[in-house]
Amino acid sequence: MSAPAVAVIPARWASSRFPGKPLAALQGKPLVQHVLERTRAAAVFDAVWVATDDERIATAVRAAGGEARLTRAEHATGTERVAEVAAMLPDDAVVLNVQGDEPLVAPDLLRDLVQALRRDPAIDIVTAAHWADDAAGFASPHVVKVVIDAQGRALYFSRSGIPSAAAGTAPRYLRHIGIYGFRRRILSQFVQLPRGPLEAREGLEQLRALENDVRIHVLVTTHETLGVDTPEDLKAVALRLGAA
Repeated sequence: MSAPAVAVIPARWASSRFPGKPLAALQGKPLVQHVLERTRAAAVFDAVWVATDDERIATAVRAAGGEARLTRAEHATGTERVAEVAAMLPDDAVVLNVQGDEPLVAPDLLRDLVQALRRDPAIDIVTAAHWADDAAGFASPHVVKVVIDAQGRALYFSRSGIPSAAAGTAPRYLRHIGIYGFRRRILSQFVQLPRGPLEAREGLEQLRALENDVRIHVLVTTHETLGVDTPEDLKAVALRLGAA
């Protein structure tokens, strides 16, 4: 019998750039509801939970027919919030951390991530990336890039442009998609690891794994996504949905 697969969507009210973001209206529904519906559409999870410390978010999730799990307020990261609600699952359970600000997440991609963990027992953490060649994204510190080895394992994540592009040529890089799949026991271990200098310098939590010799497999996909960090991003997603 396969280990259970659970998707956890961390959602918090506080945000320096967009307070109340999970409940921001998008086509008449809260942003978090879009993520919830797309995650359910993957039809591969035994449960889908929204992890939050805010009763307003929990109420909206329940009104949409979802299951909200209230967490402690002091978590520094979404991964810590996910780990708290996943702690009661079996060690070999597959846990996907689906960011609550990814309303365009592809259900097919979520299925692929779960299948990668179930297919290969050597994979403890899996994430995704897609090829891009836009100069603006390559230069932007808000776009995370990743380089991988021949086996598809992450060598490094950075807000800087990696690998460097030759002068006069268009950059070609792997644009990271911030969704992570863990085996539950590895998730519990990960959040206990110390924060290292690379994580602190880049502001990228996934570097904690690499700094502690925990490998991350990167699934290269054709699926793209558009996260919401600001009200302007929300408008861009609304335009994308309107064109769909």
